[in-house]
Amino acid sequence: MQTTPRWTPLPLYMQVLIAVACGALLGTIFGQEPYWGGLRNEQLGKLGLYVVTLLKTLAIPLIFFAIVDALIRASLPMRQGGKLLLICLVNVSVAMVIGLAIMNTWQPGLAWVGHVDELLHYVPGATPSAGQLATVQAGSQNPFEYLAAYIPRTIMAPFSSNNIIGVVLLALVLGIMLRRLLSHAGHEGVAIHTLAWAVERIYGWLVQTLGWIILAVPLAVFGVVAQVVGKSGIGVFSVLWIFLAAMLAGLAVHGLLYYPLVAWLVGKKSPTVYLGQGADAIMTAMSCNSSLATVPVTLRCLDRMQVSPQSARLAACIGTNLNNDGVTLYEAMAALFLAQALGFDLPMANQLLIVGASIIAGAGVAGIPEAGLIVLPLVLSAAGLPAHVIVAAIPLIMTVDWIIARARSGVNVMSDMLVAILLDRGR
Repeated sequence: MQTTPRWTPLPLYMQVLIAVACGALLGTIFGQEPYWGGLRNEQLGKLGLYVVTLLKTLAIPLIFFAIVDALIRASLPMRQGGKLLLICLVNVSVAMVIGLAIMNTWQPGLAWVGHVDELLHYVPGATPSAGQLATVQAGSQNPFEYLAAYIPRTIMAPFSSNNIIGVVLLALVLGIMLRRLLSHAGHEGVAIHTLAWAVERIYGWLVQTLGWIILAVPLAVFGVVAQVVGKSGIGVFSVLWIFLAAMLAGLAVHGLLYYPLVAWLVGKKSPTVYLGQGADAIMTAMSCNSSLATVPVTLRCLDRMQVSPQSARLAACIGTNLNNDGVTLYEAMAALFLAQALGFDLPMANQLLIVGASIIAGAGVAGIPEAGLIVLPLVLSAAGLPAHVIVAAIPLIMTVDWIIARARSGVNVMSDMLVAILLDRGR
């Protein structure tokens, strides 16, 4: 009996590439002229920007419920859990140092100076110039005022203002409080158990909704690319290579230099063992663009490296929710890149706040599909970038994000393996 083969959808990165090609073709052919019943590329661009707005709107409640749900359900042995947190903190701190060093010495964002001003003219409502905004944003606050701005004034304020740091602080407080109440409630605390169940269900609904919105991302890219190319020409993509090169440079230094070196010097696993035996997991993560989906392969690779099952499971199954060095490094570098492109003069204190926002955002979206894409608008907001600048830049960044996303996933899996090796070494 023959069975009809099931239709397999194209992976998201392929859909985005097709959308970029079709959008660029449409923009080149028709420019700003009407076609097909009076439809214009500008109208397609507006529809595409609605998807970006939806992603940004969904991100805040998604991160909030993800953190609360994780704190309620997490189960970690105290000693091993503390060691796991310490290793993850060291790894992500090194990642941030690498990112800051690259962005402050190379300053690749300066190659975009002037181009962001051009993009603002192609986005509806984006009338102020980037230079004017840079003066207002960078010069009006000292670092202490900048930090104080993220402290919530009311419970709902962080949600209405997209204040990711404030949202994470509230989520941590609520999650820890619910965890303590659950531990003392037993089977009689019906109200507390119902609340915990509600948090889990809401989080599940938000993730499902996110999946639906992500399906529309290629359409958003298609519309925005058609609009931008229609107004500026195909040459608008000529500046994207410097952004791609900067992001991949940071990920390469962290993943191909720092991780193997620590695995060798501290974990006593040579680069041949670490990279050679772990190649299956790294390539799987880069292929499917998910460190969580790669967990079974990661466990098999760690077994080949003779890492104990306990350490492997702790790092790959639980620690993978914290080992998001690839995402956090990318978010911080992208924010600093665009800040440089706008002419922002960010002192180190403000850069560290951006780093902090990237770290807590990266931990907050662990396991969420396309996490880097979801968090990026919020981290850019934390950097002080105006909303319409973010909306203008993100669709263009999406055209190369599929490449960076695969590198991020590979780095995240390499982080899982390194943490397992270090946990096993310290047993």
